[in-house]
Amino acid sequence: MINLYGWSDRDGQAFAPCAAQGCVPARVVVQQRGLYTLVTDHGELRAQLAGRLVHEAREGGHPVVGDWVAVTARPAEGAATIHAILPRRTMFVRKAADTVQAVQVVAANVDVALLVASMNADFNLRRLERYLATAWQSGARPVVVLTKADLRDAPDDIVAAAESIAFGVPVLVVSAVTGAGVTELAALLKPGETCVLVGSSGAGKSTLVNAFAGTERMATGGIREDDARGRHTTTHRELVRLPGGALILDTPGMRELGLIDAEEGLGVAFDDIEALARDCRFRDCGHGNEPGCAVRTALETGQLDPDRWRGFQKLQRELAHLDRKEDRAARAAEKRRWIARNKAYRAGQKFKNNDP
Repeated sequence: MINLYGWSDRDGQAFAPCAAQGCVPARVVVQQRGLYTLVTDHGELRAQLAGRLVHEAREGGHPVVGDWVAVTARPAEGAATIHAILPRRTMFVRKAADTVQAVQVVAANVDVALLVASMNADFNLRRLERYLATAWQSGARPVVVLTKADLRDAPDDIVAAAESIAFGVPVLVVSAVTGAGVTELAALLKPGETCVLVGSSGAGKSTLVNAFAGTERMATGGIREDDARGRHTTTHRELVRLPGGALILDTPGMRELGLIDAEEGLGVAFDDIEALARDCRFRDCGHGNEPGCAVRTALETGQLDPDRWRGFQKLQRELAHLDRKEDRAARAAEKRRWIARNKAYRAGQKFKNNDP
């Protein structure tokens, strides 16, 4: 059964040490509030984490949908215990809400990232740039999917805008209502490959899953009339096997994805700006008043869109800000460890001195 969910020879090699300990491989297909549903060669099993894995898990260390895990299976009970997570080939991450250091893994072992943007009033080119940078950083192949084409009489302007920032990335226009573009998009989903749908609430991700699956697998909802933004309809992450053999992962709506160590992804997403910067006279050009600045020249001649330049600068500042916060948090954590060790040492010395 696991062969139908993308199991490969590479996964088998990584699993070998776990097999020697009596474990069997499984893939996480549903994750909801600390409970997991797995597919195994024993069928579908409910699972929880082993106590040791809970204790040892660090940032991003808990299983997520798409993960391959090592488990002890109890088929008669329809249950299993997860003991280890196999190394992830690719990883989609974001900053956990309202935290400094915590990283939330959104999806693992993804081959294709479908970046879904609605062609209604909520379309945001800067948000799409963020998604592209994050997708490239994850290791997955991005595809831009412009949904709800039936809501626009002339979608060419939005298509052109998306193509202007998605260098070398397919841009597809679809409508789940009319069926336009759905066949072409489905053709990109290969048997055994895992795709993740990423986009704002109301962009039509769950509707696409239902269109691919040919059944109502995911709940769908409307959008607010005042701002064309959607309501959250997906409340958990689920890996769905499609009739053609491809695997697709729907995620709760994410309006803002934090960039985690995404310098490489940012460079690929903004390759046009990176290329301009390489033509500057000075290697450390700040793109301000320096002579021979190719970026400033491109802005002045209209070659580079000022909004795109501002979006690039904003994401760069965000990365720098996160780096500073992480440095401060790391220093604070090291200080706490030093204080704890010092207290333990003093307590030991006091006990030693008082020992008759």
